[in-house]
Amino acid sequence: MGAEREAVIGGGAVGTASALDLTVDAHVHTGFAAGRDAVGVVVSAADRAGLTALTFADQAGPDTTWLTAYADAVRRARHRTELRLRVAAEVEVVRPDGWLALPPDLTQLDTLSVAVSALPFGDELLDAREIRSRLTAGQVTAEQVAEALVLVTVRGIERASRYVPSQLARPLALLTQAGIDDTVISPALVGELTAACRTTGTVVEISEAWRSPSVRLVEMLRDAGVPVLPASDARYAAEVGRWQYLRRF
Repeated sequence: MGAEREAVIGGGAVGTASALDLTVDAHVHTGFAAGRDAVGVVVSAADRAGLTALTFADQAGPDTTWLTAYADAVRRARHRTELRLRVAAEVEVVRPDGWLALPPDLTQLDTLSVAVSALPFGDELLDAREIRSRLTAGQVTAEQVAEALVLVTVRGIERASRYVPSQLARPLALLTQAGIDDTVISPALVGELTAACRTTGTVVEISEAWRSPSVRLVEMLRDAGVPVLPASDARYAAEVGRWQYLRRF
């Protein structure tokens, strides 16, 4: 684990002993992908919000061609601010074995933010709508969906951590999107997830935009000693470091 990552974690990721450091934002987007604003505009907004650390985590995949320009923009911004800035990419788990849709070059990145926006299920990727449809049809149960989702999440962060330090984006949010209450996640499943996070050194993001994970799950993660970080998931500069949901923690 690099010194810069240690500094960010030391300033913001916590277990049960202390409150979240809301001067850290571990996941923001820019105009390179899912966001609207340029890197410099986002950094200025973070400064105005009183932040001390910021992680850029634009969505990237095998066809991404802008990663070098993106990383260069963040590196240039470091010369104009006292904020600690990190370069990350949000990547999707796309197969049941945890295979990631990685960009071609990971050397530009300080970390990978691992997401599961659709459930790899056999040869298919099931989005929330398809999961709801199969639940209604009785083709799967909520418990089966939860077990499969935890398993692919574990495998995804295990694979990501082989390359660069990893963090977990909006964990298990797909359950809520599919209309499944996260109480379906048993303590045993939570134990599998927390063990994988500890083993791989994965930091869990608490997403303001997605209101994920739930208060219940955050408490279980922190009780298990898993580090967590505030993440706005901001797509607009005005949303960076602005907290409502996260103030519960």
